[in-house]
Amino acid sequence: MAVNTSTYCAPPLNRFPGRRLPIVFISLASSSRSFCFPGDPTLRIVSVHSQKPGSESSAIILETGGQSRSSSSSTASAIDFLTLCHSLKTTKRKGWINHGIKGPESIADHMYRMALMALIAGDLPGVNREREILCLFRSNFYRCIKIAIVHDIAEAIVGDITPSDGVPKEEKSRREQAALTEMCKILGGGMRAEEIQELWAEYENNASLEANLVKDFDKVEMILQALEYEMEHGKVLDEFFLSTAGKFQTEIGKSWAAEINSRRNSQLADKPN
Repeated sequence: MAVNTSTYCAPPLNRFPGRRLPIVFISLASSSRSFCFPGDPTLRIVSVHSQKPGSESSAIILETGGQSRSSSSSTASAIDFLTLCHSLKTTKRKGWINHGIKGPESIADHMYRMALMALIAGDLPGVNREREILCLFRSNFYRCIKIAIVHDIAEAIVGDITPSDGVPKEEKSRREQAALTEMCKILGGGMRAEEIQELWAEYENNASLEANLVKDFDKVEMILQALEYEMEHGKVLDEFFLSTAGKFQTEIGKSWAAEINSRRNSQLADKPN
């Protein structure tokens, strides 16, 4: 793919440290454009080649001209932060405890399957991936994965606050924001801590298409888990299905929820009276 003086400006990549960034795959109608990256004047293309003759898919290897950026947090701060996050692995989701489920999932279990949902979901309507240059680390779905990982992270400190606790939504948000701020201080502040806060706020405020989708995944994962617990424990967990009915925002969320409800209805129909 030839490179000339016509320029295509990619989204800022200054969040990604290191001297060499991952290979990114693009598909372009025109094969003779060069690229600039606002916010990172040291980033440059060091290799461009086609994956196969006649293919419009090409690989671009990016490299920063300067030395590797230093980490925004010390090794000790990183380990302190990860140690605090251990409670996400051991804190059980309170909704299941309240319904008598023995050995219920942890907060981390819930977040992990949400991240898998973001990994395997189809395209989001309204997002032009080619215009984003299909950078794997800039893809909307990789942002969804990060939001899914971060969205309940404050529960490492505040625990799993459920509607049955009687805590107003505003107070729950305040507590979680304060906890997140404390966690980011433990991390040592800097670029990564800022990104965690940004991702959390994006989800909390339902402020983007990606946040809409992850909000749906939160509900989809919950009703899927409810169905699994119904099958494993012989319980009827109507509350979780009723509380999410009609609240899905995206087509993916609606279709996945409909599939889960369909399977549940089949299970209930086959259940002996």
